[in-house]
Amino acid sequence: MSLHLPRISAFALLSVGFMALSASHMPLDDVFTSRVFTPENGFTSGVEGPAVDKTGMLYAVNFGKQGTIGQVTPDGQASVFVELPEGSIGNGIRFNKRGDMFIADYPKHNILKVAMGTKKVSVFANEARMNQPNDVAIDSRDRLYASDPNWKENTGNIWRIDTDGKVTLLEANMGTTNGIEVSPDNKTLYVNESAQRKVWAYDLSKAGQVSNKRLLIEFPDFGMDGMRCDAKGNLYIVRYGKGTVAKLSPAGKLLQEIKLIGQKPTNIAFGGKDGRTAYITLQDKGNLETFRVDTPGQEWVMRQK
Repeated sequence: MSLHLPRISAFALLSVGFMALSASHMPLDDVFTSRVFTPENGFTSGVEGPAVDKTGMLYAVNFGKQGTIGQVTPDGQASVFVELPEGSIGNGIRFNKRGDMFIADYPKHNILKVAMGTKKVSVFANEARMNQPNDVAIDSRDRLYASDPNWKENTGNIWRIDTDGKVTLLEANMGTTNGIEVSPDNKTLYVNESAQRKVWAYDLSKAGQVSNKRLLIEFPDFGMDGMRCDAKGNLYIVRYGKGTVAKLSPAGKLLQEIKLIGQKPTNIAFGGKDGRTAYITLQDKGNLETFRVDTPGQEWVMRQK
């Protein structure tokens, strides 16, 4: 049986060939180029603690006024999600596997818990010995780790908060502890010291104990604030005053620095449909910026399991 094919013009063939060639050379989405995500001064200068829930909604502290938690839609529309109890002001935010929100409440030495369905705010943990819980990290067992700086004395501590709210001091008398993060394999705890410009790595045991402290990197200038890992274990650290985000390998090699629009970034989180969107809070702009990355954030990957 003979097969009769329709005639195809030379122009059509050329067009198909051109489209195929163009598609093969199409650039991937523009990574590591920051843009404004929310309007300036929508948040106070205390904007911090970006975190993304399992639905993809972004949250950050101090929207409109101090003591609030702001909610930001994927297209950058911000509003007040919840107001914290009087006198409480949030800093770092994290979500556990159940979707509960945990907030470092630095004036009252609390870790607050927000039940997302009811928006009920409760005190999950309190530790009077804390200077001020600042940033928080979370491991695969839903244990929290909090940095605890004393800005006046340029000192700090790190704490572990177990799932029952028990608080344990992991190390005291450090530098000004600030950013804190757990590696994707849960075997390393990273902590940075802002004033000293040092990033430390610890071995992290299954029981949540730290050992084998070692210097990962020391920067020659500018401070640091929050930091997060991607799924490959690369560490993204915001450089306060420099207006960049430093990307480090797990071995501490500086891979690149991403230039921001603002100069005083305070923290970073990952989200978006594929986990490859970074969100950065900016103190000097009172807003958030965003850029695309090449590898999903580790928390986003954990939520997909």
